[in-house]
Amino acid sequence: MAQNDPAVVGIDVAKDKVDACVRSLSLRLTCPSSTQGRRKLIGWLRKHQVNKAVMEASGGYERDWAKTLREAGIEVRIVDPKRGRSFAQSAGRLAKNDAIDAEMIGWFAETFSAAPGQTHDAKHEELVGLVKARIGLIELKTRLQSQNEHVAPGPVQKAHARILKGLAAEIAKLEVVISATIRATPEFAERAEIIESVPGFAKTTSANLIAGMPELGLVSDGIAAALIGVAPYDDDSGKRRGERHIKGGRRWVRNAIYMPCLGATTQNNPVLKAFYQRLIAKGKAPKLALTACMRKLIIILNTLIARRQKWDPTRYVVA
Repeated sequence: MAQNDPAVVGIDVAKDKVDACVRSLSLRLTCPSSTQGRRKLIGWLRKHQVNKAVMEASGGYERDWAKTLREAGIEVRIVDPKRGRSFAQSAGRLAKNDAIDAEMIGWFAETFSAAPGQTHDAKHEELVGLVKARIGLIELKTRLQSQNEHVAPGPVQKAHARILKGLAAEIAKLEVVISATIRATPEFAERAEIIESVPGFAKTTSANLIAGMPELGLVSDGIAAALIGVAPYDDDSGKRRGERHIKGGRRWVRNAIYMPCLGATTQNNPVLKAFYQRLIAKGKAPKLALTACMRKLIIILNTLIARRQKWDPTRYVVA
């Protein structure tokens, strides 16, 4: 951290408290998760002229703190916990507790200070919550259906049937709310119209992408592919050329659009279907070919949204 750079606070968020650390000033503070605790943290940061905070995603506990800090005029950046932990391990810091975590988050933020804070978008946050809730109910439904494939006593099967019926009703209700939320927000509605113009992509897929990939149309194609986790990474050393693998990215978004991409690639989208078949003809494994098609689709969507254009099979031919 350069001498004239503004101080940054690393904040470790737990359910009932936060630990804050400003490494450059050798300051530490613990505050309870309460109105008084939030006031105490804001007052402390203002006293020491700290106007940037970095915290890890903590299962949603970070949201209220982030909102409070932003309302106080403090820039907030939320980072992936895996990145922070990997940074700590690379620095040889193997011990772990809340105070140490706050210090490591602050150190990480100082080291990678170029990354900007995220702009808070209440509508997008609401949509993410709705979409993730729907995915959670579908996963629960799938698990129960899988259990029903095995022999179970009659009362258990009847209980599962009642729960599955209730889950189906709740999923349908959430889908109505998700659609209404997208229609009521002009930016979301425009994105949905573009995404749903792609053969094979319907309302559910567009909702997952609008919620999970707000960066589409605002970043480079490479970053878009990396964010969703379909960018291939090199594994070379010296003369050895290793096999390329995808890694990282937003797994929940990738999983949510996997089946729609499979359907688009193998059945519903002539352009992607032709591309997929060419890859298979060249000897590519089906899963590898599908990943390549997912990457192409994300790149095409990134271009379409950036240009505010709908799918045109004569223009967006995949080579």
